[in-house]
Amino acid sequence: MSLLDTTPGPPSEYPAPARPTDAPDVTVTDPALVRRAVKAAALGNAMEWFDFGVYSYIAVTLGKVFFPSGNPTAQLLSTFGAFAAAFLVRPLGGTVFGPLGDRIGRQKVLALTMVMMAAGTFAIGLIPSYGSIGVGAPLLLLAARLVQGFSTGGEYAGASTFIAEYAPDKRRGFLGSWLEFGTLAGYVGGAGLVTLMTALLSTDDLTSWGWRIPFLIAGPMGIIGLYLRLRLEETPAFAAEVAKSEASRPKVPLREMVTGQWRALLLCVGLVLVFNVTDYMLLSYMPSYLTSELEYDETHGLLVVLGVMALMMVVQPFAGALTDRVGRRPVIAAGCAGFLLLSVPALLLIRQGSLVAVALGMAALGLLLVCFTAAMPSALPALFPTRVRYGSLSIGFNVSVSLFGGTTPLVVTALVGATGDLMMPAYYMMVAAVIGGFAVWRMTESAGRPLPGSAPSVEPR
Repeated sequence: MSLLDTTPGPPSEYPAPARPTDAPDVTVTDPALVRRAVKAAALGNAMEWFDFGVYSYIAVTLGKVFFPSGNPTAQLLSTFGAFAAAFLVRPLGGTVFGPLGDRIGRQKVLALTMVMMAAGTFAIGLIPSYGSIGVGAPLLLLAARLVQGFSTGGEYAGASTFIAEYAPDKRRGFLGSWLEFGTLAGYVGGAGLVTLMTALLSTDDLTSWGWRIPFLIAGPMGIIGLYLRLRLEETPAFAAEVAKSEASRPKVPLREMVTGQWRALLLCVGLVLVFNVTDYMLLSYMPSYLTSELEYDETHGLLVVLGVMALMMVVQPFAGALTDRVGRRPVIAAGCAGFLLLSVPALLLIRQGSLVAVALGMAALGLLLVCFTAAMPSALPALFPTRVRYGSLSIGFNVSVSLFGGTTPLVVTALVGATGDLMMPAYYMMVAAVIGGFAVWRMTESAGRPLPGSAPSVEPR
């Protein structure tokens, strides 16, 4: 499938995105619109995770710039504390943007979150250092992170909902997997840039000005992403919901999104927990773990992580297609079982310290993580009906990410520091795998089936 189609669509606010068929309750997808929807959603996710990847991989340098205590562990904890703070406002952002997406449309809200994400990331690159303005520097960093966190509260749920509602039922897993392909591409871009800067710049240059470059790149990236998202039409499912609504927009109370969907919300929290704990452990925490705890060479450690992410990108679309063939539940369950059984052996391999051992251990964790990155973008939107999908998914996703996912680097760093046990990352992933396994046991299979509250969606003959 090509993601490079740029054919403009009809200009109307809620155009009919599907051609009529003999069965009026069946949506026939437009392949060109689907490609553009996937591309725009994935690019936004790539920009979000480009920032998170850069922040994680350059965390040691940021600690020196904004938290110069002289204690490397305290600096790293402070940097990850600012990282985690952004996740505390994500539920607030989800509570605002999610219901808004069910009220005024997915496309408008996704354009707004893109602007806020780009502005928050760009602002970090402009903040003076602690040496220049003192305590104001970490406060400004925290403010920029809060803007990012608030905007991302509506990003993932909106992007996954957007792709899921455009995709034909039998290819939703494959098309949804490109959203996490964007995540990995953002991480690879961030890690690659940090690796290049680490190799080319001296420590003094990196600390004085080099760290700003990745964050300033967010400006042009945001403009491109906004352009792509403004050219999209609303999804067929949302357009149909508007058409059958008595008012011009569907009105859904926040209470209905929570209490009316409590079972689906609990499943969402459990699935997102195992997905994001393992995701942030591998992609955000492990680079710092290799450098700070195992005293591994920083450049080689980044290159290993970069290689693992490239491997995941290659496997991702194939794993997404697999979920369409065998179902979401078996693939997610395999990932949970794998993390439960292999986290300790994989971390022991990583602790061996040799390049081959570290690469094998990281690759094992990365391939297990693909079970989640390939299945979740299509499985999570299918938990909720169209009327409340964006809002309920935003709330459930962001509550889980804020409590468990985004705090993973901070909590595990603190646990390792308090206990001295370098196996803590493995134990943490094993607990997450048990919780995720229970959630997948209770969820209903959605592969090949229409989204709840939506008409069947098929490809043109």
